[in-house]
Amino acid sequence: MQPADNRDTKWKGSRDAWLDAAFELLLESGVDSVKILPLAKRLNLSRTSFYWFFKDREALLDALIERWREKNTRGLVQQTEAYAESIVEAILNVFDCWLNPELFDSQLEFAMRSWALQSDEVSREIDAADETRIEALTRMFVSHGYDTLAANVRARTIYLTQIGYISMKTQEALEVRMRRIPAYVEIFTGQTPPPHELRRFHARHGYEPEGGV
Repeated sequence: MQPADNRDTKWKGSRDAWLDAAFELLLESGVDSVKILPLAKRLNLSRTSFYWFFKDREALLDALIERWREKNTRGLVQQTEAYAESIVEAILNVFDCWLNPELFDSQLEFAMRSWALQSDEVSREIDAADETRIEALTRMFVSHGYDTLAANVRARTIYLTQIGYISMKTQEALEVRMRRIPAYVEIFTGQTPPPHELRRFHARHGYEPEGGV
């Protein structure tokens, strides 16, 4: 299919526009609300224009899963593979995911896990994502000298703690979370984070602690 020109886009929208609207509905009301007619109304487009981009609703849902997989799983895995001179720096790279929705979208993760309660297919996708993410965290620890069992236990502890935050919809002020970060790092790695690593982490997230680190 040829790309739509500007005139076409006005009445068809775009594939990304349909996906963005579908994500909004998924986050707001769950997967049962992600239907073609409500999406068309939200976008102020005709229902038939949907079919320029997707074969049917199932194709749209498949695209939602793919986008989640690309964003959250790839985002987390990439952070485990980011350059780090120490395990502390590596863990803080991973913690970027929990504070930057461009790397890992916690609201989307919650919506997908809720969807999985209704769908065996999505449940299998969640299981596969969990395995991939824990394996990536395990490799990160192994690369910094931890034996395989210890690396896996630490990886699981980090990951399951964060999934617990998401599943319980825990909300923390940035100040509160930042105060807890050093203790989390020490628990997860067995090492105290040096002040310069914390300062660099704080700077990435626009945080300035009172009185410095």
